[in-house]
Amino acid sequence: MKKLILTSIALVAFSMSAFSAVTIHYYNKDSKSHTFKVKIDGVVKEVTFDSSKTSDVTIQGGATECIIVTSCGEVSIKAGDKIEIKDGCFKKY
Repeated sequence: MKKLILTSIALVAFSMSAFSAVTIHYYNKDSKSHTFKVKIDGVVKEVTFDSSKTSDVTIQGGATECIIVTSCGEVSIKAGDKIEIKDGCFKKY
């Protein structure tokens, strides 16, 4: 019985980490869209943030944290963070 419970817990924990993602709520104050490189779980992807818009973007990967590379430097973002984009730079709020 204990073995079954431990196996179940391990499977649930593994499946949750396998479907992790980072969802970011953003407000882009710029009148143009921005596409940034994103590093998540050892993989580099590109994500576009639409112009003059408040929205959410989800970055698929096996982690709940990612690094976004902007012209202002690299920014570490966790799932659920809220950011503002102005002049192509990120600011958490």
